Amino acid sequence: MPNNISKIKVAVVDDHTLLRNALCKLIDSFARFTAYFDAQNGEELKERIRKKMIPDIILLDVNMPGMNGFETAEWLYKNYPQIKVLALSMFSDENTIIRMLKMGAKGYIMKTAEPEELELALESVMQKNFYLSEHITGKIIGGLNKNVDISDNTAVLTDKEREFLKWVCSDLSYKEIAEKMFVSTRRIEDHRNMLFDKLKLKSRVGLVMYAIKNGIVEV
Repeated sequence: MPNNISKIKVAVVDDHTLLRNALCKLIDSFARFTAYFDAQNGEELKERIRKKMIPDIILLDVNMPGMNGFETAEWLYKNYPQIKVLALSMFSDENTIIRMLKMGAKGYIMKTAEPEELELALESVMQKNFYLSEHITGKIIGGLNKNVDISDNTAVLTDKEREFLKWVCSDLSYKEIAEKMFVSTRRIEDHRNMLFDKLKLKSRVGLVMYAIKNGIVEV
């Protein structure tokens, strides 16, 4: 399949065979993506990856028997942080969403989403390193309003760090944020990494949640 060489490789992990097969066919219909392989749970995914089958993105079901989505996302973050995880679920409660994001998922999408949204989510995760729909963002805000613990809100931030956090909550890429702040992309990466350390976070989604919880941006 020479036309797939330059396509973005997506692995589908879900314990329901019919849904898994349907998702693979749908992903293959997207211009920039190809279904690289599929697996029924976290254990099978680990076997594939250990055989050097490394996808760019994993569309990961949250609730699976055996090694579930939470455990799989955590294992991936610790061992293959370059692989981007897009969580997939029928559940939209804020605790599940926030827990998956804290485990390292770059985004969260419902199984009831339209095909166009899945393609958008995959594109956003690949290009911008995160994806949250308005519906999921609302759920997160609901969780934060219930005092879900995201980070230490007593951290002292510089003006530049606060400005950076505001831009992080937009749909701009890090390169575009650098242009808005009139600094180099390397400087933006420094801001990001310093905030990861200072706030004990590990993803852009975590930064967005922190900014919302602490009133740095209004939604």
